[in-house]
Amino acid sequence: MDIVLENLTKRFGVQKAVDNISLKVATGEILGFLGPNGAGKTTTMKIITNYIAPDEGKVYIGGKLLSDNQIELKKHIGYLSENNPLYDEMPVIDFLSFCAELHGIEKSRIESRVVEMIRLTGLNREKHKKIGELSKGYQQRVGLAQAMIHDPEILILDEPTSGLDPNQIVEIRNLIRELGREKTVILSTHILPEVEATCDRIFIINKGRIVADGTAESLRKQAQGSNILRVKIEDGDPDQIYKSLQSIRSVSMVEFADRSLNRFSVHCSSADVNREIFRLCTERKWVLTEMTPFETKLEDIFRELTMN
Repeated sequence: MDIVLENLTKRFGVQKAVDNISLKVATGEILGFLGPNGAGKTTTMKIITNYIAPDEGKVYIGGKLLSDNQIELKKHIGYLSENNPLYDEMPVIDFLSFCAELHGIEKSRIESRVVEMIRLTGLNREKHKKIGELSKGYQQRVGLAQAMIHDPEILILDEPTSGLDPNQIVEIRNLIRELGREKTVILSTHILPEVEATCDRIFIINKGRIVADGTAESLRKQAQGSNILRVKIEDGDPDQIYKSLQSIRSVSMVEFADRSLNRFSVHCSSADVNREIFRLCTERKWVLTEMTPFETKLEDIFRELTMN
């Protein structure tokens, strides 16, 4: 079930929390929703889940207008909110059964759904404990379990791995990847390596506006404007090597990465430059000991797009 946002705008007083956002998320796609605090991520998620209404624009879920089909479409959405409100005095198993009833799951299926959610989110040891007795990480798992209890076609997850330890993050990441094969998933997080490991596509907003939309690879290429190779060439004069590398047709710029070690950063517009560098070294009888592509980090791209 796909999600389409058309010219979405939401104001709080004079401030635009969301400013004319348009977006499409396809069925089976995992979208990483990024932005600094206050950028409009949570507001957008609340609009998609119909917790709040936009001032302008439209939301379509599975081709149907959300504002005209609120009750029907909310049944297809699972939502883990940023604050993850839970009933601290309820045991985990009772809380999940309660959530299943709220979602209208048949009584004959509630027990099996609860068991399945406990298994998927690794809550078996904690299932009889009161939620208030759990660590933040396990409470987050309970929140994820309640979002999935009714087997929704769409999952909206606001900071789903908040409070989890590294091992738990990997487990939940794998679960989200598995769910993404069949469901539409939008997740917000500040853990940028997690986005690269989990998401098919990245959407970045800043001050309520779209600043980037694409895969991690496409965002890197867009940020760099060219490919960059880290090259180390031995048995040659560094200045001569520099001039020879600069003379290659597809090379736009050469920089000394470490002059004393004959290391260079080679900016190029074609992947074929690898062959040209290898051929050059063979002809000049230089020893090529390193040639690796340099990737711009997602953190650098994020900072560049959201610092202003």
